[in-house]
Amino acid sequence: MHAERDSYEAWLWGEVLLIGLLGAALALFLSYPSLRMTYLLPELHTVLLTVVMLAGALVTILAGARFSVEGRRSDLVLAGGFFVGAAATLAFAIAPTLGGGTLGRTEAWADNGARLLSWVLIAAAPAPFLRGRVKLRGRLLGNVLVLLVIALACTWALARGFSGGLPSLDGSTDDKQPALLVGLLAATALLNLLAVVGFGVRFRDFDDDLDRWLALGATLMLFASLHSIFATPLSSDYVSQGDFLRVIGFGVLLVGVWRAIRFSEFGRAVAEERARVAREIHDGLAQYLFAVSTHASMLEAGADPAVALPRLKEAAAAAQQEAKFAVLALSSASGNAPFDAALRRYVEFLTADGALEVELEIDRTTRLGPDEQIELFRIVQEGLANARKHAGARRVVVTIAQSYGERYVTIADDGVGFDGESKGAGQGMKNMRERAASIGGAFSVSSTPGRGTALHVMLRA
Repeated sequence: MHAERDSYEAWLWGEVLLIGLLGAALALFLSYPSLRMTYLLPELHTVLLTVVMLAGALVTILAGARFSVEGRRSDLVLAGGFFVGAAATLAFAIAPTLGGGTLGRTEAWADNGARLLSWVLIAAAPAPFLRGRVKLRGRLLGNVLVLLVIALACTWALARGFSGGLPSLDGSTDDKQPALLVGLLAATALLNLLAVVGFGVRFRDFDDDLDRWLALGATLMLFASLHSIFATPLSSDYVSQGDFLRVIGFGVLLVGVWRAIRFSEFGRAVAEERARVAREIHDGLAQYLFAVSTHASMLEAGADPAVALPRLKEAAAAAQQEAKFAVLALSSASGNAPFDAALRRYVEFLTADGALEVELEIDRTTRLGPDEQIELFRIVQEGLANARKHAGARRVVVTIAQSYGERYVTIADDGVGFDGESKGAGQGMKNMRERAASIGGAFSVSSTPGRGTALHVMLRA
């Protein structure tokens, strides 16, 4: 709780400092018109618009990806807002000027109207009524984007229908901004301010890192809008301070959403890791503990100690081995040493009675991820159990190595083997196939009656 409050206070003081600096710079430009530098650089203007469009498109993709993972309504609205901004910039501001063309009155007014619509959606994203999640994510996202394309088409048609009565925006008629344009820019600035407040409040309440970055980007966009309000009317060939602020603002927004999607993927990975650990406990340790409990209950019920005690000791030893492996393998974030040691101890336990000989060949340069270590241990465990119980094997060779950059695992025994019709049979084979698939590997079996069986796992690159 203290950490969250400190984080919010640090953001708040940083926001106050940024607003103070940008406000002072704006006041300086208003007081000294000679400082309002503009540059007749149509190529640079097109480049800046392209950067803004690409940044908006990337934010749309990242916000949409986060929505597809977590299903938050606010992310859907956020993706929609940036989609409108990016699509409008491409269609109304960039495309008409390609090849040396000029920005027409219809396109200029459509661009400003679409920018207002974009910020209506972005400013609405932190609203309380948009909290919560939805289920039909992919279909809903596609439908929303289609509706927004229709809205953009309507914006252009509206601007075209009224273009005869709308003033020109090329700066050739007056030294002052048209009143309608000032109204649109003022409304956009107000929406920028609402976005700053909304994302700031949500950051205070939920300590979501994305809200901090969105508030920071909206602050830069706010002063970009204010610069546009007080600027002298100019054609689309000129570049001003507001254009640079808008580019910086979109860059900040892009960084924030990128961090959010990375955190979202990390959160999903953590959830998957928890599920995997739960499965390992269920499939491994819990089974041995159940066997211990069963044999103990048989002793209480009067079973022959000469028969039940050895089985109880065997089950307890297996549970102890399983617990050691779980601690070693689940805690290994890098390196194979714990995995190698656990696998060798398991082989020692399995071959203690001399019924099976197991040769381990592990290439120490072959690196395995934590998820791969656990699944491969289970595959080797299942393969050795099959060789001992069903194949009647006397010797098994387990190889973990790499060749020409490809990592692989092979479990080859000298047992009775089987024919091709039985290749996919057995729950053990299905389990191994599923475990290999869970780590992105390919599982295959080759066997010949009377000449043994070889299990192959080809790991992902």
